[in-house]
Amino acid sequence: MTNNYQEKMSLYSETYRPQFHFTPKEKWLNDPNGMVYFEGEYHLFFQYHPHGTTWGPMHWGHAVSHDLLHWEELPIALYPDEHGAIFSGSCVVDWKNTTGFFEKGNGGLVAIYTNADTYPESDRPRQRQSLAYSHDNGRTWETYEGNPVLSDEDITDYRDPKVFWHVESERWVMVLATGQTITIYTSPNLIDWEFASEFGQNEGAHFGVWECPDLFPLMVDGNPDHMKWVMLVSIGDNPDFKEGSRTQYFVGEFDGKTFLNHHDADAILWLDHGRDNYAGVSWSDIPEENGRRIYLGWMNNWRYANQVPTETWRGAMTLPRELTLISTAGGVQLLQKPVSEIHSIRKESKVTKVIELTEEAYLVEGNHELMEVNLVVTLEAAKEFNLAIHHSSEEKTNIRYNRITHLLSVDRTQSGEIGFSESFPAISECPVALMDDTLSLQLFLDSSSLEVFAEGGRGALTNLIFPRGINHTLSLTAIGGGAQVEELSVTELSSIWEKGVCAYE
Repeated sequence: MTNNYQEKMSLYSETYRPQFHFTPKEKWLNDPNGMVYFEGEYHLFFQYHPHGTTWGPMHWGHAVSHDLLHWEELPIALYPDEHGAIFSGSCVVDWKNTTGFFEKGNGGLVAIYTNADTYPESDRPRQRQSLAYSHDNGRTWETYEGNPVLSDEDITDYRDPKVFWHVESERWVMVLATGQTITIYTSPNLIDWEFASEFGQNEGAHFGVWECPDLFPLMVDGNPDHMKWVMLVSIGDNPDFKEGSRTQYFVGEFDGKTFLNHHDADAILWLDHGRDNYAGVSWSDIPEENGRRIYLGWMNNWRYANQVPTETWRGAMTLPRELTLISTAGGVQLLQKPVSEIHSIRKESKVTKVIELTEEAYLVEGNHELMEVNLVVTLEAAKEFNLAIHHSSEEKTNIRYNRITHLLSVDRTQSGEIGFSESFPAISECPVALMDDTLSLQLFLDSSSLEVFAEGGRGALTNLIFPRGINHTLSLTAIGGGAQVEELSVTELSSIWEKGVCAYE
């Protein structure tokens, strides 16, 4: 190995550095931006502060991947300019060259983002939408000379444009966060925008400012003749609510101009019930033959994002997840699963079948620092099932299912380093209704995170944890009666930096 490579391997062995989640080489990261597939590459842009490990003047960082797991970090894509810092936004492939930015007959990448500054001779924030385009697969960018292309002096929080091509109306559609609503605009060319409609007044949760919207169609139950539209809306931190920042979603219809919510207006559908999945959006322009809607979120929470105990870097992304819709007794619901590409980092699995559980802990020792755990447990007479991950003799993270309340919880109050914020030691809960008293769980444990998927992705809890220990003994117990684990598999996961796979080599 070269000294350069050894230096980078040392960097990626830092305490708490994720080993199979994307992080920047150094400095601050927050929202995923501009996620687009083009010419065989998944592009991930992200809110980035290159001069510090806390939030600061925003740039767009940039990374690319062929498999959604191994990432190559590229030079910064967009820098603050005369119109302000570069806040969140999206990228599209202008296949038909509607903008005129490309040679005749060719398309290319166009970024649509928020410029943020203040009004002249005022402290009032100003947010406007601008464009940049690339002729070389996103490696370099030119800003549009007519920027900004969309503004509204009456709205202060006016940001995070997500843009897509609406086939039926043959127009571009923008969903934009506008205070406590989402405003929809349309355009023939990404430059000239017209107001179409506004959504969100008295709909869903309004615990904080609305941010980072997304809008896309999905089949229901895999039926191409039954389509619904999903709108994602992230909600900023409000100290009056214990969860901090989080993301909700709506399911309904969209005709190219107006979104109609099919759930009751006061229904709140949370994308993730953990504390650390925020500002997520989906990739644009994934080929039709691929057929997937793939989502990625920022694995953090504004309640403590600037305080998490990392040193040279701060901020990570969730695992990429495939989104689908399923019919349930309560209506159409979003289901999320880690992308199938996860198989590329799986190593050997240890499988145990038919484990009888009581209140005396059943121990599974000799586990891995990085691992995936899958289990199916039949509750029988048990009122509660508990799976504890013991990181050391004094540190543990508890996953519990309460059969009476139908709540699945993740308790990180003893999970390791928790004192950096009074909001961090917490128990997050997700409602999970069982069909036949059998619970299935899938867990992904990285150096500083735990992602839990229940019932094939019907429920999700994503949480940061900062354990000092890495032994990770598992203990399984049943409370109030017996239970039986039908099958338990523990799979070691490899680091994405192993075997010479290094994004910065």
